[in-house]
Amino acid sequence: QVQLVETGGGLVQAGGSLRLSCAASGLTFSRHTMGWFRQAPGKKRELVGALGALTVRGTRTYIADSVKGRFTISRDNAKNTVYLQMNILNSGDTGVYYCAARSVGGDLFYATSDYDYWGPGTQVTVSA
Repeated sequence: QVQLVETGGGLVQAGGSLRLSCAASGLTFSRHTMGWFRQAPGKKRELVGALGALTVRGTRTYIADSVKGRFTISRDNAKNTVYLQMNILNSGDTGVYYCAARSVGGDLFYATSDYDYWGPGTQVTVSA
């Protein structure tokens, strides 16, 4: 049974930083594409960043334009964990952040429907 558990959310002032972690179990972690999504109140869930599976060429990475230069996504395959480092946070970053995994294929995937497993989410609130 695949389980994803996010930690690290909370309340932070604008300009501050947070690091989210997602611990995965029940899958061969390095072979799976992982993604971080977020959902603000009244808005659709959107992709923040994604990591492809580990290959001989390394790991492909995607970061959304809206957070490029501020957020970094990374994975530690030895710890079955994916991270989202968030810097220079602003009120537009407020929302529930979800970790997701795709069951098949190690390329980059961008849609919520491309992912098969989801964590319960962690709330990030950025105050002005």
